[in-house]
Amino acid sequence: MNSVASNSSLVAEGHLQTMVKARKKLPPFSTLVGIIVLFILAIIVTIWWIHPSFAGVLFVRDLPAELQTRTKVYLTADAPVPEARDLNCTFHNYSCTEVHHCGYDDSTTISVYIYPLQQYYDEKGNDITPPMSREFEEILRVIAKSPYYSNDPETACVFLPSVDLLNQNFINPVNVGKILASLPWWNDGKNHILINMLPGSPTNFNDHLGVNISKAMVAGGGFSTITYRRTFDLSIPVYNPLLEGVVLTAKPFEEERRWFLLSSQFGLHPTYKAQVEALTKADSTVMMMDQCDSQNFNYSIRCDFMGHQYTYPDVLQDSTFCLVIRGNRLGQPTFMDVLMAGCIPVVVADGYVLPFSEVLDWTRASVHIIEEHLPIVTEILKKYSAERIVDMRRQIHYFWQRYFKSLPEITLMMMQIFNDRFVPFVAKNSDEWNDLPNKAAFKSPLFLPIKAPKSSGFTVVILTFDRIDSLFQVVRQVGRVPSLAKILIIWNNQDIKPPALADWPNTGKPLKIIQTKFNRLSNRFYPYDDIQTECVLALDDDIVMLTPDEIEFGYEVWREHPDRLVGYPSRLHLWQNDTQSYSYESEWMNQISMVLTGAAFHHKYYSFMYTYGMPGDIKQWVDEHINCEDIAMNFLVTNVTGKAPIKVVPRKKFKCPECVKEMLSASSSHMVHRSACINMFIELYGGMPLKPIEFRADPLLYKDNLPGVLRKFRDLGTL
Repeated sequence: MNSVASNSSLVAEGHLQTMVKARKKLPPFSTLVGIIVLFILAIIVTIWWIHPSFAGVLFVRDLPAELQTRTKVYLTADAPVPEARDLNCTFHNYSCTEVHHCGYDDSTTISVYIYPLQQYYDEKGNDITPPMSREFEEILRVIAKSPYYSNDPETACVFLPSVDLLNQNFINPVNVGKILASLPWWNDGKNHILINMLPGSPTNFNDHLGVNISKAMVAGGGFSTITYRRTFDLSIPVYNPLLEGVVLTAKPFEEERRWFLLSSQFGLHPTYKAQVEALTKADSTVMMMDQCDSQNFNYSIRCDFMGHQYTYPDVLQDSTFCLVIRGNRLGQPTFMDVLMAGCIPVVVADGYVLPFSEVLDWTRASVHIIEEHLPIVTEILKKYSAERIVDMRRQIHYFWQRYFKSLPEITLMMMQIFNDRFVPFVAKNSDEWNDLPNKAAFKSPLFLPIKAPKSSGFTVVILTFDRIDSLFQVVRQVGRVPSLAKILIIWNNQDIKPPALADWPNTGKPLKIIQTKFNRLSNRFYPYDDIQTECVLALDDDIVMLTPDEIEFGYEVWREHPDRLVGYPSRLHLWQNDTQSYSYESEWMNQISMVLTGAAFHHKYYSFMYTYGMPGDIKQWVDEHINCEDIAMNFLVTNVTGKAPIKVVPRKKFKCPECVKEMLSASSSHMVHRSACINMFIELYGGMPLKPIEFRADPLLYKDNLPGVLRKFRDLGTL
């Protein structure tokens, strides 16, 4: 990198001014000097960041011919301007959006119309067109070559003005307002997208585009939770052109780093700088870098307090955590630098809306602390386990490669999110956005049948040994479920014959008894020919507490998610730092990663996979130890689909005081054995496929005090 690139980096290292000064009293002289220096630096940087091309500079544009008209448009002094930004706009507020053209001709891809490039002049003939930056030109080129582009404004869903608003330092808010209002299809800004990475300008750095835009949507790089219009605006990253083309060799995720915490930003506010300096003095694994004492400013070089030079951004790879501290603007290009290096970003900027947080789960790949906790940041970070750190590094690498590594990726990500808003029935779910791809997994191992199944509903497979009373009670309860198609009793006792059919409860549903040759837990998952439904409900003979409403609702949830396990009692796996292994947990928690197959729905296909496609000798081990068949099924399904199971209805207690099995599962030795199962299965799978999730499916209105006729499922168990 050269000295020019060095100058342009300063905008990336924006500095905090008025917000911190209002909260913390600083010495008057240092404050005044700091503000003057920062103001000068900001002005220098804004000249270079996203370097504009002025009217006389020619570009070789790879854009459709219809966009390069360069028509001259003259705007009078009294030309109309848009109204102020409508703060009440949300995507579901139909006074701000129009969707009648979206999905035109049943398309599932939105059509984006780009206004042709034009030159705008005021009444005196002065050119008031905002200068075109290379970055904005690239954004237009990517969209114009994408499936989203449309050259027909009459059928377009979204409109993109070809006015460069990336850097507010280069635009005149009044002139830009006139330009926007003059657009033929402006319509108060409805369905218009404005892209702005650097909002505000010295000395008042707003966290949103300071232009009257009425009802237009903004893809912005500096939103706070106060100015961000949820579901309407879109938070995007602040692209760093200074590192364009830089490629870093990825380090192994498990490799230890030289530094625990690293600060690499230029010109930190004196308050934050003093706090980070204190951290470096208290902990030798914390390092702070700044601009080197040299006349030639160079963005690719950083120096520590001793004057030792480090290559940037390579040095970021040598740290586990990297600070991203509030600057003049909330959005910082440093955030992108840190992601590229695979360092875990520690964001210290109150209220900052992280890029693409509408769909990306940043808790998997970053740490966000409030600014007041900066002095104790190392204490907070040292609570993260080695396993969690490795997982976060994997997630960062995935996010960077998939969504952030270049301006085209960022642009297409923006369009995909807007597409999901306008065409929600084809929108990606959270798992599709965030989950790391599993090479051994499919999106769904199931396929749509070419003909209707032999029978609708589900088959209940009840595994039993000798508990006749509770077994008959279970049969009576499940027999009252409307969607039940058949009852299949798996009699696992080879010494005692099952009762005669005449002695069984009369449910009005077909019932068949299969007496097994061996007492094996895996018998419950055999793909019996008698199962003619796609859906199977695996049920223990002591689950007497489930009501018909709870079972029926569980079946309806399964119909929406036939590739998942859908069940009632849930469990969780947790990593234990002291033993460096996983444990099996049965405490009531908000997170789950398993549902017990003593009461769970699954597709018959998984019975086939469990019987004939289980990895290693898991099935044999389960049969020999008479334990962990439910854990094995959870491993199998989650590994194949990459999806967590679903717990249904609020019931958490599945107590059966008279049952021997309940006492067994409550014993400490049982928990130890179950934990051992998890760790052994991990070795056979070559990793941990189980996925924790905070989700439970409940029927609508189940908590509302409404007449019974309005509630489909009235008999649901409580907590």
